[in-house]
Amino acid sequence: MKITLSLRSIVQAALIGAVLTISLPAHAASFTSLAPGAAAPYVPGEVLVKFKPATSADARSATLAAKGHSVFAGLNQPGWTQVKVGIGQTVEAALTAYQNDPNVEYVQPNYLYHATTNDTQYSQLWAFKNTGQNIATGTYSPTIGTSGNDMNIEPAWGHITDCSSVVVAVVDTGVNYTQTDLAANMWDGGLAYPNHGFDFIGNDNNPMDLNGHGTHVAGIIGAAGNNSTGTTGVCWQASIMAVRVLDAAGSGTTATIISGINFAVANGAKVINMSLGGGGSLDQAFSTAITNARTNDVVVVVAAGNEDTNNETTPSYPCNFTQQNIVCVAALDQNYALASFSNYGSTSVDVGAPGTNILSTWAGAETVIEDDFSTGWTKTTTTSGGWTTGIFNVGVPTTLLINPSGYPNSTYNNGTDARAYKTFPLTGNVAVFQAAMAINVVNGDHFRIAYKNSGGDPFVGGTIDSDITNMATYPNLVSGSSDISNCISATCSIGFQLTSDASTADKGLAIGFFSITTLALNNTSYNTISGTSMATPEVAGLAAMLRAYNPQYTYTDTVNAIKNGGRAAASLTGKTTTGKAIDVMKSLAYINPPTGLTATVH
Repeated sequence: MKITLSLRSIVQAALIGAVLTISLPAHAASFTSLAPGAAAPYVPGEVLVKFKPATSADARSATLAAKGHSVFAGLNQPGWTQVKVGIGQTVEAALTAYQNDPNVEYVQPNYLYHATTNDTQYSQLWAFKNTGQNIATGTYSPTIGTSGNDMNIEPAWGHITDCSSVVVAVVDTGVNYTQTDLAANMWDGGLAYPNHGFDFIGNDNNPMDLNGHGTHVAGIIGAAGNNSTGTTGVCWQASIMAVRVLDAAGSGTTATIISGINFAVANGAKVINMSLGGGGSLDQAFSTAITNARTNDVVVVVAAGNEDTNNETTPSYPCNFTQQNIVCVAALDQNYALASFSNYGSTSVDVGAPGTNILSTWAGAETVIEDDFSTGWTKTTTTSGGWTTGIFNVGVPTTLLINPSGYPNSTYNNGTDARAYKTFPLTGNVAVFQAAMAINVVNGDHFRIAYKNSGGDPFVGGTIDSDITNMATYPNLVSGSSDISNCISATCSIGFQLTSDASTADKGLAIGFFSITTLALNNTSYNTISGTSMATPEVAGLAAMLRAYNPQYTYTDTVNAIKNGGRAAASLTGKTTTGKAIDVMKSLAYINPPTGLTATVH
């Protein structure tokens, strides 16, 4: 099998050359000493020997035999031979022996070289090669890390870059399958799925990403490598199946997610990436879909979550499911510390991987409109008071839109209809509204959010996006987002309304961190973001690489190689099941213990 033929060179690629300085006698063969600061990785147990032209074949054989060495391979280069040294002998000792041999003109180690990539933004991919570089577009601190704290992927690329024999399903917001760095690496769904997957939000076969998140994930797994464009993925060639289960605002349901998982399994995916999650009770339907994937020998790689919480005490699913085909991933920063946002769990989270300031493909050009409620808002009320603004300390002093003016130390008016709205010019293909809100309204009173693409009062002829009653979140702000793409126009008005009856009232409302993000789809955009969502596809890409390199691997073999091939990271001790960060080369070199063997003693 393939592992037998290639394991020698794989293991060798992980080793580093030693330091050697030798003075050469006048008659000796020459070689380049391995000087401090210039040591290069080389194959242990081998040297390359160039015999002098006058040396006969018999003399060459005798020279090798006298040293206990043998010919490993000819090199199709006159005079040169690849020599395997004797058991227990070092390369350094072999170099010394040959440089003193009168039949030898030159001897050197069999140096190791790795595949390199010409992708134009490769120097910003610290997860693949951390030189301590500054990530220019990074927003997570630190943006400068520690050299060598990376996935150790470059040596692995010397053995495999093509993972296209393994279908990887990105179960997410969809994928922009026209993106220049992804188009060649999308799954061929044939006539049934000409757009490389399925959309369980729109229930059609067009899983175009209207958010960006899924496209970012796909690029980490399999952006085309060595194509003089943008970035590269873990796999330079890939087969990425786009499965859209989250909407433009990044939200989905049990129904959409399990439909996506089952679609991926039924259509031949052997690795599923799910950079998604949520808390709450055990979701049996979701768990059953994971079990279906396990039954069909599918590895499922999932995110630990971004709440900076212990998943042992506050479960996050699918990370906390216990099926053996799951690998749950925490995020590391550029110094290989656990990222400040990353969830963790000594029995639920398995490994860590780079997850901050990760540059990858994006679905299009984004524009973000932020508003602090200071100007341009129309405010109406049927009673006194109504909407106004105030400055509150929510980590930093922040202007919030509030109702009543005495919030949170008074209550809103009874029998009121208070509205606040503003018009925004929106362009692009997608628009998503976001805000953080403290909501305290009694049963029968209502807090509504509405929009209208023709401007003016959105509660007259507009679309009611949210209608909330009987809720109390104070003192906590709760974040919300909504797809308002139908409002894209030069006159999109967005507003908030509080209506109350004549009986009791509560603290009311506080709204902050208002933004509208628009997305104009294109095939050339990239973005730098952070999250366990970014760490997860690095592991999914590794899973695809392992299964492509070892076609006989089961999900068990793959998971074992990921976990056992990792290297210890102090920041993950007690925080994960392994205490390890992934190491691509070591996982590729890992030998799974044989199973099903029996022995008979005579």
